[in-house]
Amino acid sequence: MDQSSGIETPDRAPLPSVDKVLATDAARVAAERFGRPATVASVRAALAEVRPAWRAGAAVDVSPGRLAAAAAARLENEDVPSQRRVINLTGTVLHTNLGRALIAEEAIAAVVAAMRHPTSLEFRLSDGQRGERDDHVRGLLRELTGAEDAVAVNNNAAAVLLTLNSLSEGRETIVSRGELIEIGGAFRMPAIMKRAGARLVEVGTTNRTHLSDYAEAIGPDTALLMKVHPSNYRIEGFVKEVRAAELSPLARERGLPLVDDLGSGVLVDLSTYGLERERTVQDAVADGADLVTFSGDKLLGGPQAGLVVGRSDLVRRLAKNHLKRALRLDKLRLAALEATLKLYRDPDRLAERLPTLALLARPAEALKALAARLRPAVAAAVGAGYEVAVIDLASQIGSGALPLAQIPSGGFAISAPGGSGGATVRLAAAFRSLSVPVIGRIAEDRLLLDLRALDDEKALIAGLDELRTATAAEAPSCG
Repeated sequence: MDQSSGIETPDRAPLPSVDKVLATDAARVAAERFGRPATVASVRAALAEVRPAWRAGAAVDVSPGRLAAAAAARLENEDVPSQRRVINLTGTVLHTNLGRALIAEEAIAAVVAAMRHPTSLEFRLSDGQRGERDDHVRGLLRELTGAEDAVAVNNNAAAVLLTLNSLSEGRETIVSRGELIEIGGAFRMPAIMKRAGARLVEVGTTNRTHLSDYAEAIGPDTALLMKVHPSNYRIEGFVKEVRAAELSPLARERGLPLVDDLGSGVLVDLSTYGLERERTVQDAVADGADLVTFSGDKLLGGPQAGLVVGRSDLVRRLAKNHLKRALRLDKLRLAALEATLKLYRDPDRLAERLPTLALLARPAEALKALAARLRPAVAAAVGAGYEVAVIDLASQIGSGALPLAQIPSGGFAISAPGGSGGATVRLAAAFRSLSVPVIGRIAEDRLLLDLRALDDEKALIAGLDELRTATAAEAPSCG
């Protein structure tokens, strides 16, 4: 019991005990929802918050009902998921910080079914024996890529790690100096090689590497040759790269595996959807790569996964590596991945059913027409102090895919009078504070809202209504 409840002066109410606060209706409702231990802790926190001011003689409301309400509000705030739904208006479709690919409805349904029931994850129904979890996607990956075999792990970094550790531990891996990439989160290819136990041999220069550079570097301790997709940058000008199709004959001649790390990885010709063509997984297999590594949650449009396809004997070595167990997919992501891969069997309807392709393929004119229709609601939401213009924008794919590709788009540029950067920053914060946060980007003291990745127009309109209400409440009254 709170001993301070006995302190009382003639002018003010006493500080109530914890038990007295817990006896209120609000506290009882909170305890039923959040549990008694959490409610007790929250009540103690509410009392601790007001105690200094109360002891100092300040006029504070310390009634049991008010303190119970404060405790309940604290519990409500703590109950909000830390990972919240947002509306992505950044102009980057596969935004790493916002979760990358949106999952197809078929994949969502597969995940829900796998969550609700036991599944045949590692159980062969045909003979009642233990099976392999990769069997759920192996056949589809072979069918779609033309490769002999496949394994799946939890992301492409893991796929590269497993490949290098399985084939090159304690031995040399030859890579062009121009492909020793660093991507988001300080992921560096040399660091991954070191963790895998492979010894890196750099060949060529930053901008020019020749086939002879690889040939001259091969020695008795060489385990494999490796190509790495540049991912989030491109070198232009006086450059020379050895393509996988040129490198594979050398690898075969010297009896070495060629590993082609595609990074994002795509299974369809993007030019079909009006985008710049990206080299596909099928291209890499046809070019003679012995193993190809790529992601599942980027251009493929599925859950986070790292996929390795290629020669069966090499894939089996990866599957038998003890690291594979630490890097394997759980039943939920395997269910989502299988459902996503099945969509690729029907390429004519792929853009309708796969959200990533649907967003990338949206015509710029349609987005600008949408912006024109939504402009009055945006202007009303931000208030008269801001100027809202419908403008042409340039989206990007994101997550290292086609780093220089710009996709024509449309949306809004919102600016404050006099180009006040502080006002723009405050407006961006107001959008982020909505029940469903809206995430844009600031450029040249303007808040840009790119509509390409907008997947729920009704949710955006509801957010604009919420912002308009808040803006009206903050505006000074006239009279």
